[in-house]
Amino acid sequence: MGESLKYIASCTGPACISAGGETDEAFYNMTSFNPLMRLITCMSGAFLLSGVAGQSSRTIPPLAQVINQKSFNTLGNASAITDGNSQFIPPGYTAESLFAKPFHIYDDEFYDIIGPNPTLTLLNSTGTNPRFHEAPVWYPATDEVFFAQNAGAKAAGTGLAKSAAIQKISLAEVTANITAQRTVTPGLVKVEYVLPNPNIINPNGGTNYRNRILFVGEGQGPNTAPAIYLMHPYSPYNASIILDNFFGRQFNSINDIAINPRSGEIYFTDPTYGYVQDFRPPPGLQKQVYRFNESTGAVAAVADGFNMPNGIAFSPNGQYLYVTDTGLIQGFFGFNTSFPSTIYRYTVQPDGTLENRKVFAYVSPGVPDGIHFDTRGNLYAGCGDGVQVYNPSGKLIGKIHIGGTAANFQFAGKGRMVILAETELYYATLAAEGAFPGTLYP
Repeated sequence: MGESLKYIASCTGPACISAGGETDEAFYNMTSFNPLMRLITCMSGAFLLSGVAGQSSRTIPPLAQVINQKSFNTLGNASAITDGNSQFIPPGYTAESLFAKPFHIYDDEFYDIIGPNPTLTLLNSTGTNPRFHEAPVWYPATDEVFFAQNAGAKAAGTGLAKSAAIQKISLAEVTANITAQRTVTPGLVKVEYVLPNPNIINPNGGTNYRNRILFVGEGQGPNTAPAIYLMHPYSPYNASIILDNFFGRQFNSINDIAINPRSGEIYFTDPTYGYVQDFRPPPGLQKQVYRFNESTGAVAAVADGFNMPNGIAFSPNGQYLYVTDTGLIQGFFGFNTSFPSTIYRYTVQPDGTLENRKVFAYVSPGVPDGIHFDTRGNLYAGCGDGVQVYNPSGKLIGKIHIGGTAANFQFAGKGRMVILAETELYYATLAAEGAFPGTLYP
């Protein structure tokens, strides 16, 4: 048997999985103990090996570069102590060179995601005020993206003294002339404040829901409870609270929200970031994931065992639920590198319950905050160096590198992405199409 066939026959890891989506991982599981079956399937062309970055004959786009992980498998001087949020610069690179070509190819699958000419443009920068933080929602009817300021940020004075604000941009203002540049003058794409009626207090997560927008608010002090708000996306932005308690007990500080595409039920995370950022009282519930049926009013905990449950998203077909645990970051208490910076995956049962928790990915640098999917089942995570992209098996295949934290981001249909980097607002063009929240994909 030739060396290449020996490799195929002995392949037992996710590297054998193609870019075809979640069904590929199921196929791998089915054949993982049968090398002959894998060999026959590979030879038939139905089961293709993923290309290792740097070994492809494909043309590297102008703003992309190949990152060969093997080149830094052995360093000799790796740090024994780190806060977990420091940028890692591989040997032979600089911070400037990594940002100069921000689309980092870790695996050949990433070529199909970024396309032949991806772009990254800095639309706005605020200096110290983290206006571009969380809750990104694309509303297709108006082609606008809504998002929220950082609640509890000292530089913004938000949290207890005043609520974080909701804002929006119109993507109609992002012209080809703008995307052709790496940085544009602030104001060419206007950032407008949105004033809900009544106000949404310390918004942090959001998603599309029944032609309107769901926002989750973290609450404020002991008397304004965390809540789920339903807001009309047109002025005067009328809003109403649809949930603010668990059998009479306040939630801790609701963080993020997702819609089960199979049932339409609402799932949300409830960590204690309001407490560790000094604008909420000590926690009164354990840190959990909940599900909420707006039609019946039923609310129930569906997963626990987290340090800080944070980002949440369903796979496009609703088969899996992904939840991030960002315990590494403890608000004003600092960093604890022995705590999670992890994306977990659950199997979603037909009745909406969760089973089979597994580690999908451990992230570095920083933490996996907001997470979203493209239509092919690849997971994108806002992390400490930008947006990291994982295929359905949990393999890192590429990054959109900004050299700092991307707390969250959102696709705006096909080929467009808005990235929230705290004090910076980015716009990316690429080939991938975002999986629209709550929509069932085959």
